[in-house]
Amino acid sequence: MECVFGLVGNGFAIVVADTSAVHSILVHKSNEDKIMFLDSHKLIAASGEPGDRVQFTEYIQKNVALYQFRNGIPLTTAAAANFTRGELATALRKNPYSVNILLAGYDKETGPSLYYIDYIATLHKLEKGAFGYGSYFSLSMMDRHFHSGMSVEEAVDLVDKCILEIRSRLVVAPPNFVIKIVDKEGAREYAWRQSVKDTPASA
Repeated sequence: MECVFGLVGNGFAIVVADTSAVHSILVHKSNEDKIMFLDSHKLIAASGEPGDRVQFTEYIQKNVALYQFRNGIPLTTAAAANFTRGELATALRKNPYSVNILLAGYDKETGPSLYYIDYIATLHKLEKGAFGYGSYFSLSMMDRHFHSGMSVEEAVDLVDKCILEIRSRLVVAPPNFVIKIVDKEGAREYAWRQSVKDTPASA
């Protein structure tokens, strides 16, 4: 029941993901951060098989860092998205990854951007996008309330509407979400929306 969604506002991109690590009918933890920092101005949010998700996003993160180390300049968001798509396409015919990605970033020349990359290596630049069962509700909420040039406050309010809709509509809804933003100041964690907290195991 994974939920990953994001949108582009006025000078920023915001990405949201649920934080549940589940297998079959079991919830292993409810504070799994599924949004990784690719570099100072890029975020990659992923949904899919846990092993594929972690391994593939770490692989992309290290290769983006390697490119910057070798060349002295960071990849643009578009270049990082195309590299990610290329790696998924190469793996598709050998050992495919079951992973869907929203890649958000900010570039000085082009501003904020959001890229949709699915497990069969489809790449699209979007203003709003979503993956998982929660996409049925988050996309409909964004279709209704999203407009170009949203402020951070408007975007966060829309994100909260999407989270509320997911929690109230999905039979097995993830309780917790993490929200991250990238803008000219860089990528950063904005907030958590928690309704369940992990309790420490008793001794």
